[in-house]
Amino acid sequence: MKTLRERLTEARAKKVAVGHFNISNLETLWGIFHAAQNIATPVIIGLSDGERDFVGVRQAVALVKSLREQFAYPIFINADHVSSFERYKEVIDAGFDAAMFDGSELPLAENIKITKQCVEYARQKNSEIITEGEIGFIGKSSKIHDVLPVGAALTEEMLTKPIDAKKFVAETGVDLLAPAIGNIHGMLRNAKNPALHIGRIKEISEVVNIPLVLHGGSGSAPEEFQAAIAAGVTIVHINTELRVAYRQALQKSLQENPEEIAPYKYLKEPLKAVQKVVEEKLRVFNKL
Repeated sequence: MKTLRERLTEARAKKVAVGHFNISNLETLWGIFHAAQNIATPVIIGLSDGERDFVGVRQAVALVKSLREQFAYPIFINADHVSSFERYKEVIDAGFDAAMFDGSELPLAENIKITKQCVEYARQKNSEIITEGEIGFIGKSSKIHDVLPVGAALTEEMLTKPIDAKKFVAETGVDLLAPAIGNIHGMLRNAKNPALHIGRIKEISEVVNIPLVLHGGSGSAPEEFQAAIAAGVTIVHINTELRVAYRQALQKSLQENPEEIAPYKYLKEPLKAVQKVVEEKLRVFNKL
């Protein structure tokens, strides 16, 4: 079976993107997996520090790899927004296919220093492990916001600069880069998310020559995704939209079945809701 690195190389050549979807329970994982099977496309399962703490680091790896082995399917697992070098080592040792160190709130020099440590550690373990770095702050939480996240890089002068991106990639050796290009984590309650800066994506892509990752994809329009992918994005992260779909479907399921106490029965609708969102996104990412 092809590795994640090979799948990303293929996606980049085809100007399509691999979908990255976060989980914190089993039914969300099944919803994502069923959607990917229906579209017949590779998929990445992500877990943040908090999600890994809830699911279990090694347990998450076992779940995802069991699907890959049983169904001979290109499903991969990524440690999303790892907050320290120690936690990075933990996920690499546990068998994650990829991991992202998030030093976006650190001074650039410190971010470079720790990200480089992560890259070197991963390569000592297995040359196929992918390390992602981030420069430019886009907020922290995948939730519904009443106002824009404080400090998020949204104005043109605050976006990730191509010169900084080039320096970061050259000095760290990362395989993937997540820049701030107008994206935010989460979604706004009563407004559209800010527009992505497609021109800046293209500028950064040209100077770093590695796949770019779009975080905070929830709430962006299909045409924005496709423009971003054409400009250099190879992975798109979706989390908040899945959480919203799951919660709304769960509330409806419980209201319509107030006497039901079997989780595997009242959780079927949340699973289907997640699957529907993922299928829609994967069609967009793959121009289907």
